[in-house]
Amino acid sequence: MTQQQGLFLTLEGIDGAGKSSHIEALEALFKAQGRVVTRTREPGGTPLAETLRTMILTQAMDPLTESLLVFAARRDHIVQVIEPALARGEVVLCDRFTDATFAYQGAGRGFDNAVLSTLEQWVQARDGALLQPALTLWFDLPPETAAERLAGARLPDKFESQPVEFFRRVAEGYAARAAAAPRFVRIDANRSREQVWAQVEAALVQRGLVGGVKP
Repeated sequence: MTQQQGLFLTLEGIDGAGKSSHIEALEALFKAQGRVVTRTREPGGTPLAETLRTMILTQAMDPLTESLLVFAARRDHIVQVIEPALARGEVVLCDRFTDATFAYQGAGRGFDNAVLSTLEQWVQARDGALLQPALTLWFDLPPETAAERLAGARLPDKFESQPVEFFRRVAEGYAARAAAAPRFVRIDANRSREQVWAQVEAALVQRGLVGGVKP
C-alpha cells in the first residue's frame, strides 16, 4: 500500500476571529477520512518553541528581536514536528504559521517585510523550495468585532491588548498576503459558527482535500 502524501494546512486570522474553535472539527473531519492528524500551533509546538512563545507574548522587545524569536521557534517546530509528520504522510493542522509573522510583526508592528522574507527563506528552505502550506484558511473578521469577542474573555497577552488600529493593520497585512498567494481561502468569520464551518468544508471539498461531506 502506497503511503499517503503529507498535507500541510494552516489557519490564520486576527485574535478573536474564531479560527481556533474550528481546528478540532477539522481534525475530526480528516480522521473520519482515514487520515492521521498532527494538530499544532505557532508560536509553539515544541518545548523550546513554547518557551519562546511565552517570551514573545509577554515580554516587551523591539520588532527585530521579536521576529528573530518567532522564526527561531518556527525553525525548531518545522524540524521537530512539521517535517517529520509530513514525511509520515500525516495531515498537519497548524494554528498560524509564517503569514501571521508578516501580518503581526510586518504590518502590525511596521517591521521590514524584506527582512522577514529573508528569514522565511532561511528557516523554511526545503528541497530547494520553501515549505509552505497547501492551503491556508484565512478567518477574516472586522477588527472591531474581534475586539468585542475578546473583551473580558481572559487576561489578554501583549498582542491581544493592542488597540483596534493595530488589528486593522494586521488585517490589512493578511489581505496583502492572501492577494499574493493562491493557497489562501478567505473565510467570512463574521457569521454564525455553523455558517463559518460550512465555508471551511466547502473550501476543503473544492480543493479536493477531502471527499464530499454530509450537510
